[in-house]
Amino acid sequence: MRFSGLVILAASAVMFSPMLARAAGDEKPVGKTAEKPAESALPQQVATQGTVSVGGQQIQYNAVAGTITVGATDAQDAQLGDDGRPLPDTDLAAAVAAAKNPADAPPMARMFYVAYFRRDADVDRRPITFLYNGGPGSSTVWLHMGCFGPRHVVTEMDTHLPGAPYRLVDNADSLLDASDLVFIDMPGTGFGRMTGKDKDKAFWGVDEDANAFARFIVRFLSMYNRWNSPKYLFGESYGTTRSAVLANILENEKSVDLNGVMLLSQIFDFSVDIDEAHANPGIDLSYELALPTFAATARYHHKLPQEPPALEPFLKEVEDFAMGPYAEALAKGTDLTTSEKQAVAEKLHQYTGLPVDYLMRGDLRISGPQFEKTLQIDTDTTTGRLDTRFSGPSIDPLSEEAQYDPQSAAISSAYVSLFNEYVRQTLKFGNGQTYLPYADFGADPFNTWDFKHHGNSLNLNVATDLAMAMKTNPRLKVLVNGGYYDLATPFFSAMYEDKHLPIEQRLAGNIQYAWYQSGHMVYVREDSLKQLHDRVAAFIHGTEVGNR
Repeated sequence: MRFSGLVILAASAVMFSPMLARAAGDEKPVGKTAEKPAESALPQQVATQGTVSVGGQQIQYNAVAGTITVGATDAQDAQLGDDGRPLPDTDLAAAVAAAKNPADAPPMARMFYVAYFRRDADVDRRPITFLYNGGPGSSTVWLHMGCFGPRHVVTEMDTHLPGAPYRLVDNADSLLDASDLVFIDMPGTGFGRMTGKDKDKAFWGVDEDANAFARFIVRFLSMYNRWNSPKYLFGESYGTTRSAVLANILENEKSVDLNGVMLLSQIFDFSVDIDEAHANPGIDLSYELALPTFAATARYHHKLPQEPPALEPFLKEVEDFAMGPYAEALAKGTDLTTSEKQAVAEKLHQYTGLPVDYLMRGDLRISGPQFEKTLQIDTDTTTGRLDTRFSGPSIDPLSEEAQYDPQSAAISSAYVSLFNEYVRQTLKFGNGQTYLPYADFGADPFNTWDFKHHGNSLNLNVATDLAMAMKTNPRLKVLVNGGYYDLATPFFSAMYEDKHLPIEQRLAGNIQYAWYQSGHMVYVREDSLKQLHDRVAAFIHGTEVGNR
């Protein structure tokens, strides 16, 4: 799996263009519908006010930018006060005092967040949604500035943006009409910082990260008196991996029932990652699940021998082939005859536009990076990964695989630049501090991030975590969203994972699916952002208290 700066796996977040529009009003304390504790208890919390128009209604909101400190274990976390300091006369306070320097103290993480509260809402019934990108290693600047925050980065369809100044506009598709919003940066990103001995090991791993988010959410609910609000998780890319683990922790260790979990660009099972498919011989499912995205991409770039008139009926045809004749052919392995292999290669050519001889030499198995490099090789053009509608010049025309992601290169500067301006000028936070869009994993991220889950060091798969949360809370609803042009986390792979969750048939009805003619960050396409907003808002309204 290639780590992604966006999320966005943007992804990954992490998972993964604007003139600043300022929020109305100066620094003011938040109103009574979302009361902020005394300033002395919340160092580095700044409250402002703003207004945004969504669906024709003017929404006035309070915004709070700040940090919440969490411990590396539940026992340590329970000994922290709201100010992030150890409570007097506790073991944690004694350990901190005994440390010869801060690097020897118990590890803690100060996590940065921006929360938006609608000012005229009944706080006891108002939904609250916790949002985060993925990576792992990404901040949540992408979802915040591109998707549901009150300000929105303007991006072009599928081309590299012109240089600054970029454009930031009011977000007519902000989710503030349906829910209060809390955008959370993972430990070691944003304005958050980690301290103490072995801090990387304490927070950078599948289980360590999810537990840090669980502690953050519990602290947030107490600090803002939101324990009785309808509660939602919204994760993108690796953030969906986090959501599965986090939902299970909240439900079964923290006694926090969730109303809903919303997944965008999902990945649960890392063994079927199309990026590193060749590293897992004998596991052919990754090729089958990526084929519909290959097909959608080839159609978009006009590389098919015969272009189908409509996308979705074409994708259904490709899905049937992928799970039928293609899967059967790959399952034969070396028993597949040359004539059978030739017939499948010719069919794959019809669906992907790749040359038949290339498909034959690849043994009918093409990885994501190979497809990205080869689809438009006739013009020395590399196809995007996070969003395959994007293209860019190939770095090395003779390389076998893509060497960068054209979408990341096209839009990252706009997001990071505008957030740095917005957070300081509008939210009044961060002057004199550096905002970290990504965690510093060093030269080898795979040795920095611990992919073990519940002690299992084999291929990561968190499907059982979401299944457990759904079983112990049979009312829990799930909304799965994905883009047809996402080759980091293909939409068909997400559908396969969710239809194979270890749950009873009756619980399968708790899962809804929504697909978009966009990529990993579906919100970079304006009409897809509107569709995403409408579906998420309807999902929240349908799962609030009294509507379940």
